[in-house]
Amino acid sequence: MTRLFNDPDDFGAEMTAGFAAASARWVRAHPGGVVRSTADPGPTVSLVVGGGSGHYPAFAGLVGPGLAHGAAMGSIFASPSTQQVHSIAAEADQGRGVLLSYGNYAGDVLNFDAAQERLRAEGVDCRTVVVTDDVWSAGSDRRADRRGIAGDLTVFKVAGAACAAGHDLDDVERVARLANDRTRSLGVAFGGCTLPGAGEPLFRVPENRMAVGLGIHGEPGIDETDVPTAAALAELLVSTLLAEIPDGAGSRVVPILNGLGSVKYEELFVVYGTVHRLLAEAGLDVVDPEVGEFCTSFDMAGASLTLLWPDDELERLWTAPCDTPAFRRGRVDGQRTRSAAAPAAPSAATTIVEGSPGSRACGGRIAAALADVATELGAHADELGRLDRIAGDGDHGIGMQRGGRAARDAAADAADRGAGAGTVLRRAADAWGDRAGGTSGAIWAAALDALGGALGDGAAPDARIVADAARAAEQAVEKSGGAAVGDKTMVDAIVPFTATLDERVAAGDGLAAAWAAAADAATAAAEGTRELRARLGRARSHGDRSIGTPDPGAVSFALVVRTVGHRLREEPTC
Repeated sequence: MTRLFNDPDDFGAEMTAGFAAASARWVRAHPGGVVRSTADPGPTVSLVVGGGSGHYPAFAGLVGPGLAHGAAMGSIFASPSTQQVHSIAAEADQGRGVLLSYGNYAGDVLNFDAAQERLRAEGVDCRTVVVTDDVWSAGSDRRADRRGIAGDLTVFKVAGAACAAGHDLDDVERVARLANDRTRSLGVAFGGCTLPGAGEPLFRVPENRMAVGLGIHGEPGIDETDVPTAAALAELLVSTLLAEIPDGAGSRVVPILNGLGSVKYEELFVVYGTVHRLLAEAGLDVVDPEVGEFCTSFDMAGASLTLLWPDDELERLWTAPCDTPAFRRGRVDGQRTRSAAAPAAPSAATTIVEGSPGSRACGGRIAAALADVATELGAHADELGRLDRIAGDGDHGIGMQRGGRAARDAAADAADRGAGAGTVLRRAADAWGDRAGGTSGAIWAAALDALGGALGDGAAPDARIVADAARAAEQAVEKSGGAAVGDKTMVDAIVPFTATLDERVAAGDGLAAAWAAAADAATAAAEGTRELRARLGRARSHGDRSIGTPDPGAVSFALVVRTVGHRLREEPTC
């Protein structure tokens, strides 16, 4: 259980501030996470890593000479927002290009990819290598679908060493991909983790049982077995990974035995003794092994084993010097203090476009509706989290709560300053995405931004314009998340919502009546996801477990549109 916190909602930000203060030799805080406080003698390619908080020393503890140049840090178990990733990467960039690297989770992919697009539009050569080392999360024929767990250390270390050696971006990307291709991991857990302020863990493992194939975000394991001895656990981990030796691998291997949060180092050493022996008996030469905590899951009781099969080049990069708060080897010389960049100019997201009188009135009603939405999301945060814990990591409720509150505040500010409907929604979109992070943050940001773009700041929109704008929001959601009807996502609710809204408006209904019918359709569709098997997102690895529980993303969408419908009944026009 997590015992030391103030406001749970502020835990991530306060942890980042404390970490930066304690680690000023290596890092300094920057909006979105941390960057190096030192610089190499000359400019290099910049490696930016990141993910949700709660995994220390990943990701911030790996920032420093010979490793990462910056870490984008989301809230607990939530991917950093697009804005956070962009902020850290822009600050870390030295003019020779940026490599983004992170674990393969839906929210991280959405937000890092969107940040990459922004950086490229600004003229920065930006590439991505996604870590996919978890053998239990997908078959060998679907390696691109696998999650990233503790194997991110091998990819980050190799890429960071290549940056320090002066390699160009093509070469840094190449060796990072090779490291990922040569890395395999498997994790187990004896108990789930508990988030700050939560009264119970995200999942429970029955007494005397062990979950096999867990992720690093509090997701339950994919399989379960009796708790083994330390030696038997080592045999399970080693035999599973040796069953999938990468193509082209030689006889040398780097083992990393990782504690997930509350397994003692002494226990890990007992397990490692057998790991080392089994690798030797398999004819493998052990290279520079690591035992400790490298990628945790808050206070989870568990461990993982990672094996990297290096060639000569990867071995040189793995053993090269580095100096970070949590991972050091050798000696790094020639560093100098790096000063902070000048504050950025105000972004388009902070610019207010004054709307027409009708659009300003609509913007005010939108702001009032978003205030209602924030209240309802707060009231249902625990239930949405409970639904998400069935096959996910349990953060959907708190993420929606954070996003809703941020959108409420941004919309109110914009409306008070005379913004039209489109600008109010776009401001709300930017704030929602930035504060919520994760998959839902990126998707709701895309939906609200598209909605605002379609409504604009001109004349007050009528029912037909609103229906068309809702269709634009649906298309943005589908494009952003890549989901289709039947995948058990928010798309299963938004598609019938927009279809019904369009039909009722075409039939001559007013906006309030058409919206109410559409909200009913979304609610029924969300309930219908109960019988579906999850095929996308973190829940896809636990698809069968999700059957019988409605999708939290679809449920929260239905809640939002119902709440807006209540506001429309009081003020039936936009």
